Amino acid sequence: MFISPMLLQPAPGPFSHNDFIFEPKIDGHRLIYSQESGAVQLYTRHNNECTRQYPELQLPFANDIILDGEVACVDPTTGVSDFESVMSRFQARRADKIQQLTRTLPAYYAIFDILMYKGQDLRGMPLLRRKEILAGLSLPSGRFGVVPHVDGAGEALFEQIETRGMEGVVGKRKNSLYETGRRSAAWQKVINWTYADVFITGYRKQEFGWLAAIPSGTSGRLRPAGIIELGASPLHKQAFRGVAQQLVKGEDKEFVHLEPRLRARVRMRNWTKSGMLRTPVFEEFII
Repeated sequence: MFISPMLLQPAPGPFSHNDFIFEPKIDGHRLIYSQESGAVQLYTRHNNECTRQYPELQLPFANDIILDGEVACVDPTTGVSDFESVMSRFQARRADKIQQLTRTLPAYYAIFDILMYKGQDLRGMPLLRRKEILAGLSLPSGRFGVVPHVDGAGEALFEQIETRGMEGVVGKRKNSLYETGRRSAAWQKVINWTYADVFITGYRKQEFGWLAAIPSGTSGRLRPAGIIELGASPLHKQAFRGVAQQLVKGEDKEFVHLEPRLRARVRMRNWTKSGMLRTPVFEEFII
């Protein structure tokens, strides 16, 4: 059985509040764990079944249950989840590849909520009561764990998250009910953004997208760093169009290429291992 998960609203910045608990935000992908009549099925937040990708998470609990959490691949040297490793696991389809990755990139299920237990729907219970039930469970293996939380001290937790280079913090109202399939101010996320200054070297002809580039090593030559698709307002786009027409140096089927005169600041989740911007969001032009 799939239950559409409760979603997070962005918070403007780190905050502390006595009515909230705060958890580290795990950098993986959302996973609904569903056990009915002893059979385990795993789902993404968009109801894509991914049971076969994670053999080590197919272990049953003592009773039927539906859990909400995040699947992660933790770097043993830092203790921080690596998103690219999780995507490697999620995208694997061949049985031999899945078995190999189970050994080299083992998955970990970080549980932060319990939605059904022993046939009872718990979504109408306050969050702290659900947390109590969750804390009392016997977990099937060391590949399962319950996400810890702190009471009220969101800003202090965010400082620790920044120091460790983790993804962010989630604040949850203590008495919140589980609101299936919608964003709610009762659950708020604060992302530990990374910032970078980039050159805009072109734009996509069809849907919106600006090509970003950064200097490569000591040579100063620019190398591609990704595509900016988020954050630009209509005014930013209008200003860009006015300047871009004077900088065109060529085009191909998908992009118009520009002389690298325009610079922008972006925020992103982090750098990928191949040196690309991960989910860049436009902040402002740099003059």
